[in-house]
Amino acid sequence: MAEQAPTYEMVEVKAEDIMAERRGLYDGFLRASTWSIGATVAVLVLMAIFLV
Repeated sequence: MAEQAPTYEMVEVKAEDIMAERRGLYDGFLRASTWSIGATVAVLVLMAIFLV
């Protein structure tokens, strides 16, 4: 049985597709950053209240 070489279909990549995906990742990053900064501030405020 002979081995077959893999074939690849090359499709055109459109900038709109790439930008939509990257925009979604960036929005998620900003959302996570906002929540983590808010949680850090809340923990620091609670530490200032209860430990001092």
